Amino acid sequence: MTNIVITGCSTGIGLETALYLKERYISVYPTARNEKDVAHLKSLGFEHAMLLDVTRPEQIAAVIAEVMEHEGKIDVWFNNAGYGQLGAVEDLPTVLLREQFETNLFGLHECTLQVLKVMREQGYGKIIQHSSVLGLISLFGRGAYNASKYAIEGLSDTLRLELADTDIHVSLLNTGPITSNFRQNAMQKLRENVDIEHSRFKEKYEANLNEQGKKVPFKLEADAVASVVYEIIAARRPKPRYYITKATYLLGNLKRMLSTSLLDKILIKVG
Repeated sequence: MTNIVITGCSTGIGLETALYLKERYISVYPTARNEKDVAHLKSLGFEHAMLLDVTRPEQIAAVIAEVMEHEGKIDVWFNNAGYGQLGAVEDLPTVLLREQFETNLFGLHECTLQVLKVMREQGYGKIIQHSSVLGLISLFGRGAYNASKYAIEGLSDTLRLELADTDIHVSLLNTGPITSNFRQNAMQKLRENVDIEHSRFKEKYEANLNEQGKKVPFKLEADAVASVVYEIIAARRPKPRYYITKATYLLGNLKRMLSTSLLDKILIKVG
């Protein structure tokens, strides 16, 4: 039976992907960084749900060791864990940028390094990196998140080239708007960490906070991502990149076709 380890399964894409794959007889090892979320996963029938904060290398090693003890292999690793820190670049203290990268990039990288040792030894494997449409284009107020996702793109594209002579495959997921708690959590990070009151973007921040529940165009349910992960698992040679949602196709194509100046004018309106 094929197995997969998924990081960041407390809610949203991680949780829904775990449930989707479990129903299709994939051996799923979901992880979360809080004990209560691990307990919830176990209550849903995930016997091997585990604690994993991707910023802690020793926890990554413990997860890999447990999967290897049960399975003797790791077929697929899905680096899904991450969050969004909102705020204009000039309003972001460096410490917030560093924290964003610790989870979204450095945690992802440490997971990748550790699981690569297993996959190199067994001679095969698939690594799925959760990027974003915001790893392709930038939007106002998402500087920290944009930067972390652009970094994932560069790191993963390079890794794919370096693994070209192996049977280890790296795939990027460029997700657009997906139903989850992501936006709600990002807005909370904005409130907690950015000095909105003294920002020159105060009105824009407040407008975004007041529109928190508004309908987002092209939004899909989380199973749209889960089905792509299943496609990657089933593929002998998965594609290096998967666009998910119409927003990703639209903005990704506009970036290829338009000049930077013209694209900026469009993105200013979108943001």
